[in-house]
Amino acid sequence: MKITEKFKFIMLVAIATLFANNTNAQDSSTYDKGFRLGLGLTGGYAVHDPYKLALGADARLQYDLSKRYSLTLTTGYSRLFVSEADGDDLGFVPAKAGFKAFVWNDQFYIMGEAGAAFVTDPHYHNTSFLWAPSIGYATKYIDISLRYEQYENFMRTNNDGSLNKGVGQVGVRVAYGFDL
Repeated sequence: MKITEKFKFIMLVAIATLFANNTNAQDSSTYDKGFRLGLGLTGGYAVHDPYKLALGADARLQYDLSKRYSLTLTTGYSRLFVSEADGDDLGFVPAKAGFKAFVWNDQFYIMGEAGAAFVTDPHYHNTSFLWAPSIGYATKYIDISLRYEQYENFMRTNNDGSLNKGVGQVGVRVAYGFDL
């Protein structure tokens, strides 16, 4: 199989899994659509040098399309830290839109987000495209997720000292959410 064929197959399996999980799509009960707000903290590890640690805080507005599917808008502030000798930290404001799908017991979900990261530090002038897949667990008030976030235009250092585009982080988000 070629790589593109493998990717198409994986995407097909993922979509089929989402919809096969609940064969009772036409439920007679009604679900109140509405907005939720989540306030979260994220701690993580930057997976590309020179950055080491990632910390952030965010606010997420969620609109429930149904009991299983939601649209999201997320913003906040994040910072990628370097060790003392490696250069300057990088602070930015992410602005992301996403789709959340509950796939098991209306508590476990997968989510994908995409958007932009606007740099706040004067030494760095790029805005970056970002994308972030995540998996998580949510109750009425608590939301815990594990995610990978990639910033396509931020620069990283290779082992040989050269620069490349693309910095990523793996993080855990813990949030408190409530209905609006």
